[in-house]
Amino acid sequence: FSCDALPGCLAAADEESLLLGNVLSPARRSGGGSYRRPQVSTYRLGEQPRRIAPLPTRRALALLTSTGERAVPGGEETERYKLRVFDDSSFAELASAHLLPDEAGLSILVSGLGEEEAAEGAAGSSVGGLGGGGGGGYIVVGTAHILPDEPEPTSGRILVFELQEGSLELRHEAAVRGAVYSLAELSSGLLLAGVNNKLQLFEWEAGAPRLALRAEHCGHILVLYVQARADFILVGDLMKSITLLQWSAGELTELARDVNANWMTAVAFLDDDTFLGAENALNLFAARKRADAPTEEERGRLEVVCEFHLGEFVNRFRRGSLTMQMREAGAEPLPTMLYGSVNGVVGVVASLPQELYVRLAKVQTALSRVVKGVGGLSHASWRSFVNDRKTADAHGFIDGDLIEAFLDLPPRKKEEVVAGLDMTAEQLSRVIEQLARLH
Repeated sequence: FSCDALPGCLAAADEESLLLGNVLSPARRSGGGSYRRPQVSTYRLGEQPRRIAPLPTRRALALLTSTGERAVPGGEETERYKLRVFDDSSFAELASAHLLPDEAGLSILVSGLGEEEAAEGAAGSSVGGLGGGGGGGYIVVGTAHILPDEPEPTSGRILVFELQEGSLELRHEAAVRGAVYSLAELSSGLLLAGVNNKLQLFEWEAGAPRLALRAEHCGHILVLYVQARADFILVGDLMKSITLLQWSAGELTELARDVNANWMTAVAFLDDDTFLGAENALNLFAARKRADAPTEEERGRLEVVCEFHLGEFVNRFRRGSLTMQMREAGAEPLPTMLYGSVNGVVGVVASLPQELYVRLAKVQTALSRVVKGVGGLSHASWRSFVNDRKTADAHGFIDGDLIEAFLDLPPRKKEEVVAGLDMTAEQLSRVIEQLARLH
């Protein structure tokens, strides 16, 4: 609700009253209590951005974009996809290449495909520059041919481009039987591709040059998301939640899977044993391996240890931080994972030490009694994990927005929150301000 007198307001009505008010974000404070604002620059592409990947060695960004085109004036509009490369500071366009008219770009990856290691080991070789070596010199694009009579794509390509001076050279193309929904690099020269219901592993043969299929894993609905960590592989499926695989002895072996029917939108490794997932009902969950389970059947099932309703449709996780984290009093910085949503939200998921988690869980419970939700909504109900198949109370997650709301409370309310806790309001404020610096 918005008008001249009440801009950017929220209207909530029940049988007896009408409430107009502002929803205030928790204070984002840096040292000294000042508010921090992210630095954002906008560059108009004139096209719809679909995928993005950085080229660190070239200080550039590779983008897959699409735009509507009509063959004749007034005719049916079709999407045309293009690979574009920009300088990452000036945003000057360095090169571009069109995909085929019936082809959609679905995934992108920047990789050296193992050639950088070979170049480093060769005496007198030249590394870097414009070549595919030097760490991340190739741009790998996964595509699908979109045909009107096919409900799901049955063919696509994996394209390997090399950035040259002012142009993109197509070094190799591999035809596949399906849409290449996801790409990931397993190790030097090994490429993972989610192709329809299969996870396929290719090896880059630089001498040819070509991608050779080495292994594949079936049994999925659609392999939409693939992440790799050492020789472990995490697969996010359209309907079958997440699956953990391992590349060993020339084979892709399934280690464990989540038996819940989650429609995945993003996946990530938190560590070697714990995995983060987002699903289409706007929920987050974390699952872990059960390596210590007594039976093989139990070890083959991932245990869900955290569930939480985020309220955002997450479409990407990336390890990283929004701020520079410094060691304080010898303590290591908290591991953080960034997420992006379809609404343009960028957020942070931080892995907390057990002692800090237990303390903040008590604070969260106390705050939920003191801080009332907009329109009288229950915080516990809002954060409950709910989809078409299950309902569960939120657990394992701390709501950072609620925790940071403590900083905006009047002194009397702060004292109500810390009553019964083993800390003062001032001590709790310092802990929360330190956590707020993560974003």
